[in-house]
Amino acid sequence: MKVMTVIGTRPEGIKMAPLLKRLANDSVLQSVFVNTGQHAELLDQVLDLFDITADYNLKLMKANQSLEELSSRMIKELSSIMVEEKPDIVLVHGDTTTTFVACYVAFLQQIPVGHVEAGLRTYNLQSPFPEEANRQLTTKLATLHFAATEENRGNLLKEQVNEEAIFVVGNTVIDALKDIIQEPFTFEEPLSTLLQNNHKTILLTTHRRENLIQLKGIYDGVIELLELHKDVQVIFPVHKNPKVREQAQHLLGNHPRVHLLEPLNYIEFANLLNQCHFIITDSGGIQEEAPSLNKPVLVARDTTERMEGVVAGTLKLIGTSQESLVIEGKKLLEDPLYYETFACAKNPYGNGETSQHIIGILRSKHFLR
Repeated sequence: MKVMTVIGTRPEGIKMAPLLKRLANDSVLQSVFVNTGQHAELLDQVLDLFDITADYNLKLMKANQSLEELSSRMIKELSSIMVEEKPDIVLVHGDTTTTFVACYVAFLQQIPVGHVEAGLRTYNLQSPFPEEANRQLTTKLATLHFAATEENRGNLLKEQVNEEAIFVVGNTVIDALKDIIQEPFTFEEPLSTLLQNNHKTILLTTHRRENLIQLKGIYDGVIELLELHKDVQVIFPVHKNPKVREQAQHLLGNHPRVHLLEPLNYIEFANLLNQCHFIITDSGGIQEEAPSLNKPVLVARDTTERMEGVVAGTLKLIGTSQESLVIEGKKLLEDPLYYETFACAKNPYGNGETSQHIIGILRSKHFLR
């Protein structure tokens, strides 16, 4: 049985790497891996780390291209590949443009689709944009739905997805962390020096499209927090998006305890997660990764599709205002008991065996029933 996996971004690469490795070594399933190159440089770092080579690399990334242009080019390229390879099933992950377009092309060719990390919802098509639309549309067309949590399963059931097509398998990102976290880990410079200076480290990441006009509130809150706590530093691997970089440099670049870094490779980033005191982020993946490392997460967004983390107490949804960030950051820095409520909360995202669960389901040919 031939399984085609299509991904194109760094988060997809991180989360699908454990599954791709297991598919490549499976004695029953034949694996074909397509890299659309939606985020070429960042994804290539991840694939190199996990020693994964694509069978097809479409290299579709171009500076300043619109999502419409990317999608049209992707449709043409993926259509040709699927016609040639004739896979029995196509696997997609999450909520990117690659996710939806690959699913749509497979649907047009009557090829079953397995959606990994299915069922995440905010039910607000503008937040996150365009990811919420991508995942809802993918659900409508997919055949198998690999949900990370019971809450994700519940969302799918409310949308009248066939119960027999939904499988709660956990999140593959926990599989990836199990492969990557090292104790102790030797960091390269400048992280090696920064993590030995006796400062508490806050890890900051921002990249969401819907947050681009609200970054000032987040960054001003970071500066105020640093002024209130002289023993704290912020490490910020800055996203490649020029709009993020411009604001980060302008609003944070002059503070001596804000360290703006280039994006880290995944092994460095995962081990930095493991070393930091807490995280401020608008990322989706970090909301799943940090709880497995017992690290509190302040989610700088107005909505999150990972409410099980909020319910479990591993995440706090704080919005993008300066005031909210300072209030919650102060509590994590000053109140050990409050910090422990996050750090000791139960991780809702699985035990690191998700990839093997998915392979077992594919081997059963459940999608052919």
